[in-house]
Amino acid sequence: MRLVKTLPLLLSLGSALGSVSAWALPTDRDQPIHIQSDDAQLDDKQGVAVYKGNVIITQGTMKITGNTVTITRNAQGDVDTFTSVGNLAYYEQKPAIDKPIVQGWGKTIQYQSALNHITLIDQAKVVNDGNTSEGEKIIYDTVKQVVNAGRANGTKITAPRPRIDMVIQPKSKTDQQQGK
Repeated sequence: MRLVKTLPLLLSLGSALGSVSAWALPTDRDQPIHIQSDDAQLDDKQGVAVYKGNVIITQGTMKITGNTVTITRNAQGDVDTFTSVGNLAYYEQKPAIDKPIVQGWGKTIQYQSALNHITLIDQAKVVNDGNTSEGEKIIYDTVKQVVNAGRANGTKITAPRPRIDMVIQPKSKTDQQQGK
């Protein structure tokens, strides 16, 4: 009985999630979004869905996992904020056909669709084309592929890191000749 009542809510949330284009390759936005979890609680009136228990969300090349995932929608029904919490929550995306997959980890991962930003908090790490960034808090721009790392001031952190750690790989001679 519960599934029959929530099925229309699941379908409307699925269509709202389909409007988020910055999560993956341009061709991925036309792919269906798959959400797997042990439990789902939906409040269509408030525009909030909470998924619990080994949550896996995929759309094309994009994948996000966590113990609990909360998705909120704005008044127009578009995804506003997406928050994944886990030990560790995980994000990956292939930003372009000729680019490797970008990966990110953190105790909390928050996606803000209007800003095209992924914020990773507590044990945060982003790996992009062999380059790594680690710190308490990382904000990753999914469009520009820009990383800002630093302290997570005002946020409870399980593993304090007073400094960030970045590793930047040298470009190969082939990459430099091709202008990458």
